[in-house]
Amino acid sequence: MNTKQHSFHRAADDNSSRLGIGIDYGTSNSAAAIFDGVKVTVISLEEAAKVMPSATYINREYQIVTGQAAIDEYVNSNTGRTVELSAEILGEGRTSTGQIGDHGLPEEASTSLIYGQSLVDGGQQGRLFRGVKRLLGNNESQRLMVFDKPFRLVALITPLLLRIRRTIEAQLPSGLSPKPVIDHACIGHPVNFEGSQSDRNRAALSALSESYGYAQFTHQSFYPEPNAAALSYLHANPQLQTKTLLAVDFGGGTLDLCVIKHTQKDFEVIATHGIGLGGDHIDQLLFRELIFPLLGKGERWRRAGEDREIETLFPFEEYEDLLLNWAVSYMLNQNKYTTPLHQRIQEGDEASVKFQRLYDLIKNNHSYLVFQLLKELKAELSRKESANLDIPELDIELTLTRAQFESMISGLMVKFEQAIDDTLSRAGIDGSQIELVIRTGGSSLIPAVKRILEERFPDKVVEHDPFTSVAAGLAIAEYLGASNTDET
Repeated sequence: MNTKQHSFHRAADDNSSRLGIGIDYGTSNSAAAIFDGVKVTVISLEEAAKVMPSATYINREYQIVTGQAAIDEYVNSNTGRTVELSAEILGEGRTSTGQIGDHGLPEEASTSLIYGQSLVDGGQQGRLFRGVKRLLGNNESQRLMVFDKPFRLVALITPLLLRIRRTIEAQLPSGLSPKPVIDHACIGHPVNFEGSQSDRNRAALSALSESYGYAQFTHQSFYPEPNAAALSYLHANPQLQTKTLLAVDFGGGTLDLCVIKHTQKDFEVIATHGIGLGGDHIDQLLFRELIFPLLGKGERWRRAGEDREIETLFPFEEYEDLLLNWAVSYMLNQNKYTTPLHQRIQEGDEASVKFQRLYDLIKNNHSYLVFQLLKELKAELSRKESANLDIPELDIELTLTRAQFESMISGLMVKFEQAIDDTLSRAGIDGSQIELVIRTGGSSLIPAVKRILEERFPDKVVEHDPFTSVAAGLAIAEYLGASNTDET
C-alpha cells in the first residue's frame, strides 16, 4: 500500500510572497481559492456566489459565454423553441449524361446536393455544455460538434479556466508586493475519472493539463479532491488532536474517499478510492422513475400489419438515452422518432396524453428545463419531508415524499456503502478505527447520505464546506508543496 506523508510547514527556501492557488473544476460547479500561508480566501467566481456553474455556451458566431450567464443564454434562446432538423449538406454532386463533350470530358447533367447522416438543428441559436468533466476519460468523446465545427473537449473547458484566472487576478488582496503572477495552480481531480478505458485517468489528466496550459497556468500541480477536502478541514481546525480521518467527497459526477492519519505536524494519506457515482446519476434516475412513466414508458400501441393488427409495447427504450442526455435531446426530432409518436397519439386513448407530452418535450426542447426542476426537487427534499414538481410546459405536477425519493435511490446508496467498505479495506482498517468523518460535496447534503454516515460512524461525522472545501484544500496543498507535478 502506497502512502504519502506531508508536513503542515512550508519549506524554508520557498518564496514567501507566492500564493497557493487551488482550482476545483467540477462536473456541476467550479470553485477557486488562494492561500497566503495563514488565511484561505475563496474567490467569488459569480457576482453573487462563490461557485460558478461549469457551463460553456457557444452561439452561431462562435462567441463563448461561461458560468451562470451561459445557462441563462441557453434557456432564453432555446427553451420552448420548436426544433426542426434537416440533413447536413456535405457538398455537391454532378451526374453525367453519358455523352462525351467537345473537350473529351463527360458532359455534365444536373447538379444535386449530397446529404450526410448527421442532422442540423437550423433554429438552434447556441449549444450549452455542462458535465464535460465526465467525458474526459472516454476516448470516443474527445470531440463534440458545435454547429458545423468539431470542438475538442479541452476547447470547451479552457474558457472557464481563463475566466477563473482573470477573476483571481481581479480579487487578489491589495498591498501584495511584489504582486503575484497568476500562472500556477493546483488542479483538483477525482480519484478515478468516469470511463471504461484502462488509461482513463491518464487521458483525463492529460486533457485537463492541456486546458490549464491554454488558460496560461504554465506551472501545474495535481491533487486528489478528497485529500484536498480533508486538508482544508485540518487547516480550519488546527487544534485537532491525532486522528484517523475518513473524507467523503460526494459531488456531481463522482464519489471520492480517502483515509488520512493526522498528527499536529503532518498527515499521511493511507488510502484513496473513487467511483462514478454523483448527483448527475441521481438526477437521471429521477428522470427515469418520475418522468418516463408520464411520457409513455410501459404503454402499448397498435398498428396495422400485413394481414392483421399488431399490438406491442411502445419502443420507449429507443428514446431513453437521448432524453437522459439533455444536450443532445434535440436529435429526437427525426422522423424515425416523431412518426411513431404521431401514430400513437392518434389512438386517442388515455395514454395518448402521455405521448403528446413526450412529443411536446421533444419539439420544444424542454429536456434541460426538466433536469433543472428535478435538481430543485432533490434539493428541496434535503430540507423538507415532501416537495412538489411542477412543469406546466408539459402539464406535469406531482408531489414526492422524502421516503419515496429514498426508496428510488436505495440501489445507489448500496453502491455508496460499498465504496466506504472498499476504502476501509484498502486502508487495512475497520470502521471502528475511524475517529472522524469529513462529509463534503453537494450530494453529501442528501439526508439518506447523512443518515448512512451517522449510523456507521455515530457522533463522528462533520459537514465541511460542501461546495468550496476542495478548492481551499488545493490552495493549501500547493502552498505546502503537498501536490504533485508528475501525475500526467
